[in-house]
Amino acid sequence: MLSGRKILLIVSGSVAAYKVLEFTRLARKAGASVTAILTAGGARFVTKEALAAITGQAVHDDLWAAEADIGHIRLARLPDLVLVAPASADLLAKMTHGLADDLATCVLLATRAPIMVAPAMNPAMWENPATQANIATLRARGIMLAGPEVGAMAEPESGPGRLIEPAALLATVEAALTPTAQPLKGRHVLVTSGPTHEPIDPVRYIANRSSGKQGHAIAAALAALGARVTLVSGPVAQPDPKGVTVRRVESARDMLAACEAALPADVAICAAAVADWRSAAAADQKMKKIAGEVPPPIALALNPDILATLSATGPHRPKLVVGFAAETEKLEEHARAKRRKKGCDWIVANDVSGDVMGGAENTVLLITPKGTEAWPRMKKEDVAAKLAARIAEALA
Repeated sequence: MLSGRKILLIVSGSVAAYKVLEFTRLARKAGASVTAILTAGGARFVTKEALAAITGQAVHDDLWAAEADIGHIRLARLPDLVLVAPASADLLAKMTHGLADDLATCVLLATRAPIMVAPAMNPAMWENPATQANIATLRARGIMLAGPEVGAMAEPESGPGRLIEPAALLATVEAALTPTAQPLKGRHVLVTSGPTHEPIDPVRYIANRSSGKQGHAIAAALAALGARVTLVSGPVAQPDPKGVTVRRVESARDMLAACEAALPADVAICAAAVADWRSAAAADQKMKKIAGEVPPPIALALNPDILATLSATGPHRPKLVVGFAAETEKLEEHARAKRRKKGCDWIVANDVSGDVMGGAENTVLLITPKGTEAWPRMKKEDVAAKLAARIAEALA
């Protein structure tokens, strides 16, 4: 139930806006109070009068009218939750880039309350890489996502992008506003993420295709369960997860030093794709290409093995050490061999021969001393949440 809870509802431009009237009715029936902000786009589909009748309160739509009593700040401080429903592609983009050109976007920048977005748009707009990048950024900042669903649209098309149904949206809001257990409270977890860059000369380096999406998602999921998380990250474009201490590094040797400095920890999760080799002697100056000459040989040296180092028996060995195995063939066989060789407790194995590195989804095997679990293909955030839950169970 939502008894006594205050929801600030922001309605942006989508034909699905009519659904928020039913959602508001259900939310008020569950005991919540709902205050609405109507954007110019939203007003194309529902009226202020309809929203006011359903909410039982005045509807806000003008930044400058509200400024008489510092309205956007007052509205920002009001709620237990800010819900953007429907959330158009345009408003999601504005939120991602911190624009503040109307009452809704000013409130979204000024609020300290949790924010949830319920997207609604054409399937092509939802699947566009720009929209997906915006969603990934918002989720990494801690903004919650409700939907969208797959189904028929107003136009004769079908696919992902349909606004979540009112009853399902209410359940999602109730879950977000229900205090959750923090089974990892008081635990320190070390997570590595991203690639490492091993210099050849001042402008060139050895690296790999890791984006850091999975490692950063794991750090965020652990923090959500109450853990104190130290994230040691190689060079990535991912935003820092909310509530996580981030240590940025370049090379494998830098990463190992940062990990050792972060100990002791209850759990270590080595999700980073650390380069196995580095240039044995990086050049001080840029190596020049001379026409007709044979390319200079690059002598390689082994990098330190971070997973094996953290797994080694000693006074600071974490209680649980989890490694990752990125393979292109014989996934389970190679991952099992890696777990034995490194001495870690669990291995999360994934086949990277497809679109996993840099992609939004992952399919993994969780290999433990008890056996192998095959997890279905899911978003990397969902893989992270499931792994965090398993870690909490193991430490309980």
